[in-house]
Amino acid sequence: MFKLQTSRFALVIAVFVLLCSISFLTRIVLLVDSAASIDWSFGNLAGIFGLGLLFDSGVALFTVLPLSIYVWLMPDRWYRSKVNRFFLLLIFFLTVFLLLFNAISEWFFWQEFSVRYNFIAVDYLVYTTEVIGNIRQSYPVNSIIAVLVVISAGITGAFSGLLMWSTRSSVRFRQRLLPGLSLLLLAVAGYFALDAKWKNFSSNQFVNELSGNGMYDFGHAFWHNELDYATFYRTLDLHKAGSVLQSELGMPAGEPADSAHLTLRNIPATGPEKRMNVVMISVESLSADFLGSFGNQQGLTPNLDSLAARGVLFTNLYASGTRTVRGLEALTLSIPPTPGQSIVKRPGNSGLFSLGSVFRKQGYESRYIYGGYGYFDNMTAFFSGNGYEVTDRNAIDKKDIHYQNIWGVADEDLFTLSMRLLDGDFKKGKPFFAHIMTVSNHRPFTYPEGRIDIPSHTGREGAVKYTDYAIGKFMREAASKPWFANTLFVIVADHCASSAGKVELPVNKYHIPMVMYAPEVLKPQKFDGLTAQVDVAPTILGLLNFSYLSKFFGRDVFHDHISVPRAFISTYQSLGYLEGGQLVILEPNKKVSFYKPDFQTGSAVQTKPDTDLEARAIANYQVAAFLYSHGFYNR
Repeated sequence: MFKLQTSRFALVIAVFVLLCSISFLTRIVLLVDSAASIDWSFGNLAGIFGLGLLFDSGVALFTVLPLSIYVWLMPDRWYRSKVNRFFLLLIFFLTVFLLLFNAISEWFFWQEFSVRYNFIAVDYLVYTTEVIGNIRQSYPVNSIIAVLVVISAGITGAFSGLLMWSTRSSVRFRQRLLPGLSLLLLAVAGYFALDAKWKNFSSNQFVNELSGNGMYDFGHAFWHNELDYATFYRTLDLHKAGSVLQSELGMPAGEPADSAHLTLRNIPATGPEKRMNVVMISVESLSADFLGSFGNQQGLTPNLDSLAARGVLFTNLYASGTRTVRGLEALTLSIPPTPGQSIVKRPGNSGLFSLGSVFRKQGYESRYIYGGYGYFDNMTAFFSGNGYEVTDRNAIDKKDIHYQNIWGVADEDLFTLSMRLLDGDFKKGKPFFAHIMTVSNHRPFTYPEGRIDIPSHTGREGAVKYTDYAIGKFMREAASKPWFANTLFVIVADHCASSAGKVELPVNKYHIPMVMYAPEVLKPQKFDGLTAQVDVAPTILGLLNFSYLSKFFGRDVFHDHISVPRAFISTYQSLGYLEGGQLVILEPNKKVSFYKPDFQTGSAVQTKPDTDLEARAIANYQVAAFLYSHGFYNR
């Protein structure tokens, strides 16, 4: 009787086992690939495979649910028909293909980010043109699909006998009721019972990632792409948080008392105002360790190293996050990273207090110039709504483009466009502030041939060297312009090339370079003080001796001798606060952890709680989230 009741569900069981098997094999492959980064212990291995099986089973139950309902509810006459057998074979084939395709995709995602699917994967769904184009330009997609089709067909053929058997027996509805309901209830129970935080049992981040399931993590990230700070993170009384932050910013305690203006303060000029032009180049994925100035021996950045020797090199600067939008957010708004989606991508993010709006108020032409399409990552909407005139690749005539890929035009073409716009502003007699965002240092790492000694499409190092070449070419051309002597150039990374590490927030994966160059004004030097990406905007304004009302969280690192140096590093849910060689991490479920990080390797040793340090960390993040979410960070 039991065999008769379950025979119809044989295909469901087969898909369940197949999904768990493919997930298991995927986990093995990723484990072997990450062997050098794993803390090998019985507890970690038990967690990887025990919790892994639990997540795999939950995903499998939920995945087979539509098939279970179909098998359960279809009338006997239809279910035993030839048409249905063909339909089930087709469904099985497509299911196998998608499972294998997902496994391959997880491998490539792991190679890029060293994590399972997360917020980044969900984020990329919005931009299918760029993402699919990037995949096609980076990998042999057609060959991979052809191989997967052959393998899927072979597996389907191997299971065809089981499928035929499952459609031959006549099973009445009441006989199908118990297994059908059981599968339904198990899927529902798995959906509500599984908790994403279970996998975070180890101090080794690779172990935690391997114990999860990519499909489950993708679904979790999809449904939790924004996190309300007050709900999920530890907080202080708002007045207390304001007081702590105001003390950090050098403001009189309790002023202003209005919670809507907790960071509002007057920034007085330190001397005569300098009406200099400002060109800020934010470079895609430029880790500090690519530069010879930080010890790299590959000779990838001769132009940047030359500028660093002749300008101000910031040796201790940390990016706010791991994606371009986080870097743009920090450089533009000077606000700590709030959990979930970057402000750049959120709705209702216009009219904010920004670097561009300060320059515009001072009579400058404020520009954002991007080598890709401005709709990507919501850049056009964000910058145009916050004091900038936006120009993207659409402004370049096709005949003037030397090279382009799915992400945008070659950096040299971006800089040619920028030069044309800057020359135009100068002719109009207006000082200008231009924020230029490069794109070439991005997979598939392609660029015009013959520019550098590394062939295109061979890896990250070539892309870094090409971007350095384009920046050097731009700077040499700028040096011949009448506006050059009165221009401050700021070259800074948006984030590092990789964020993977054994711990949740490996500090070495947030270490980025910045060079400020204005030979008529700035003497060559190294600035070794701890600097946050949010400090860049107020430091630029300080160099120009601007007097202005500020809401920025950042500080002018050259002139602010009151507050303690600190930096902010984050993922979309883990919020880090660096100060005095200590790292505080705020996480959902109101968890706070304290570490002594190794700034060279990124490893960290857990330390005892520090109440004052915790308060400063919470105050910055809590007030930032409060001001933005309540519309109080507007200009």
